[in-house]
Amino acid sequence: MKIEKIRPIPKYILERIRQMDKKDNVQNGATRYYSYLTKNDGELVKVTVAVKNRHKKWYYKQCAVHGIHSDKCFIKDMVFSRLAGYRVGWYEQGLQKLRNWYEHEDWGWQYDRLFDPYAPIVNEEYLDKFTEYKYSAVELYCYTDIFKYLRLYEEYPQIEYLMKLGFGHYALSKQILRKVGKNKQFKSWLLRHKDKIINNYFNIVSILQSFKTNENLEIIQQCMDIRKKFCYDPNVSCVCKVIKNKDWLKLGEYLNINDVSKSSYADYIKACLALDIDMSMNKNKFPNDFKYWHDVRTREYELKLIELDEEKNKEFYKSFAEVANRYIQLEKQDKDFAIIIAKSPKDLKLEGQALDHCVGRMGYDKKMVDGNSLIFFVRQTNNLDTPLVTVEYSPKQHKVLQCYGYHDTKPKQDILDFVDNKWLPYANKQIRKMQRAFA
Repeated sequence: MKIEKIRPIPKYILERIRQMDKKDNVQNGATRYYSYLTKNDGELVKVTVAVKNRHKKWYYKQCAVHGIHSDKCFIKDMVFSRLAGYRVGWYEQGLQKLRNWYEHEDWGWQYDRLFDPYAPIVNEEYLDKFTEYKYSAVELYCYTDIFKYLRLYEEYPQIEYLMKLGFGHYALSKQILRKVGKNKQFKSWLLRHKDKIINNYFNIVSILQSFKTNENLEIIQQCMDIRKKFCYDPNVSCVCKVIKNKDWLKLGEYLNINDVSKSSYADYIKACLALDIDMSMNKNKFPNDFKYWHDVRTREYELKLIELDEEKNKEFYKSFAEVANRYIQLEKQDKDFAIIIAKSPKDLKLEGQALDHCVGRMGYDKKMVDGNSLIFFVRQTNNLDTPLVTVEYSPKQHKVLQCYGYHDTKPKQDILDFVDNKWLPYANKQIRKMQRAFA
């Protein structure tokens, strides 16, 4: 096609566009797009026409021309942005005082795949002039981009066969088209499963895999659907390292029966992989008591991370221990409660995990090494290993900065009485003694 051979819109085409636009019943001033088929230098082309209402008048203009065999398209007064989509300038129609930066008196060009907005074709019968498309079955194609279809037909004539058999959903797949063209057995397989495939929407990979393995198409599709939920989500994609093939269907049933979310299962798998658990065994992939084994493995994983952190930051852990040892005399207990100082960053992490608060993160370990805060754990005297309440104490201000139990809740009154009335005066007294000793 050639720019100089672009002709004005024929009157009958313009009338068809006007009638279709009326039928669409667009009342606002938004730009709409329609298209028509014609010839340009002997080539079948699609001309896109923009229309717009303004002050009860109807305006139109050609804005794009695409050729069936051209790798470039012609455009005029049209621009595209990801936010605003397609925009058309209307300077020549008198709807604006100044030209937009993208408007020009002459036609320009761009790559064929661009500047092709949704635009219903108003004269599809024009294709009858091209005998090479007489048996293309393009009339069964239900979308507006018929050039996409016709280009496939020229490369893969078997698309007509698929369309006439009702495989419209799959006829545009080059994988399917190539398989039909080269493999007669696949063509026969499609015919045998025609009703099942047409009445359900299977993805292309499922169809090809079912043909290759002779396995049940529905089962393969279900496995694919479950797999998508994990493999396309980077937060849970670790599951794809463990679950393969038909195990996806088993996983779907397992999650449903045990009421397990995909994120919880992914956390479990991540922990197992880090701990080098043998995930080829079904008892590890699908444990009988998921909640129990989830908690066990994630706990082991957290401990491993803490150990790795301790190995990596030996000097920091050493400094932390020195601070804890320096203030060890601030520990105290009575018949009901005991308060002990955190001995390492590991203690802070375990405390934070047990009580579901932020003492194991947010820099409390650094605060303690710097001497700005001291972290103490309140325990029951007869159960010193079970976290109960966490206390942040300032040795410089001689006061408790924070005192929280599980999930940052306020402790019970007897614990507050122990911290405020028994331990705090004792701690401040010890701090003053230490300050006098160092003076």
